[in-house]
Amino acid sequence: MNPSVYLVKGREKSLRRRHPWVFSRGIQRVEGKPSLGQTVDVYDHQGQWLACGAFSPNSQIRVRVWTFEQEEVNVEFFKKRLKEAQGLRDVLAARDGLTGYRLIAAESDGLPGITIDRYENFLVCQLLSAGAEAHKDNLVEALIAQYPECSIYERSDVSVRKKEGLKERTGVLHGELPPASVVIEENGVKISVDITGGHKTGFYLDQRDSREAAVKYVNGKRVLNCFCYTGGFGLYSLKGNAAEVINVDVSRPALDIAKSNAEMNGYDLSKAQFVNADVFKLLREYRDAGESFDVVIMDPPKFAESKAQLTGACRGYKDINMLAMQILKPGGKLLTYSCSGLMDNALFQKIIADAALDANRSVQFIERFEQAADHPIDSSYPEGFYLKGFACHVK
Repeated sequence: MNPSVYLVKGREKSLRRRHPWVFSRGIQRVEGKPSLGQTVDVYDHQGQWLACGAFSPNSQIRVRVWTFEQEEVNVEFFKKRLKEAQGLRDVLAARDGLTGYRLIAAESDGLPGITIDRYENFLVCQLLSAGAEAHKDNLVEALIAQYPECSIYERSDVSVRKKEGLKERTGVLHGELPPASVVIEENGVKISVDITGGHKTGFYLDQRDSREAAVKYVNGKRVLNCFCYTGGFGLYSLKGNAAEVINVDVSRPALDIAKSNAEMNGYDLSKAQFVNADVFKLLREYRDAGESFDVVIMDPPKFAESKAQLTGACRGYKDINMLAMQILKPGGKLLTYSCSGLMDNALFQKIIADAALDANRSVQFIERFEQAADHPIDSSYPEGFYLKGFACHVK
């Protein structure tokens, strides 16, 4: 029998709407002594059963819900969730020619704290919650059963695990150690992924649709691709017949991979530059030198990890977008993105509008972007929406 968590009166409303989190302040009492990650049953203040989830005594999110049905959380449970998720990805993989995609998007796929990306025959797991850690063996067994051809590698080297009372961890969970490079394909573009040492699980799969959308803006244009990492947007710009693509990143190793990716796809390297520089500084240098571009792509890393960082993040986004507008030719296009989940669409749009005023430019929003379809947003979990972007016509 599982330990029991009873909620304060009124705090059951979000669970009845199937939101998967129970916060510490919403708990009236706990019966039993649940260990880190142990499955608990959640009841309202009158004792009516609501859900079962994983208990995390160190986190403000005290319970993450596994299921709203009365079922056991075991290997078969994980197999069922994996089959459901794969059904969606099969359609997307066939449509977009994918050999790399997000298989499990945590709460949005009914597996809180679990992210799984597939790169060819490697499954890369990030386990970010106490429940995910507690059920690691069940998850791995389910993955082996569903994907016997795949090796499984863990990339739980994320600081958020500390909030759950967990240490960072990486390593092989099943099969082989990934090689230095695993080549995936999307929309006809080949991309080398460093699973063990790259950002996140190796690559930014969530920007796939935005990369493809960028193709229609770059034909014959001079393109500046900022925070390029391993060159994703730059590769699609070359695919779209850009006249020149300048890829900028602070990481030399990432730029080396970006260059090799362009070579692997057979693109004309005489059209591409790979600049190792701080984007903020380089934008100012370009502005002061009178450089100008037809298209600027601005895909920075997450600026806000917490609400306390949001104000500073707003300043950062405003600054880089203002600088981008100052080096755009009249009629140029700014493709700009934010992956900070704490920043909503309306706030990001306002920041760009404010940046336009400071740059003394006028902006029209002509297209909106969001995370690719293998990063779904469950209707009961709006927090699953984090990536937003705009195509801006800058006058």
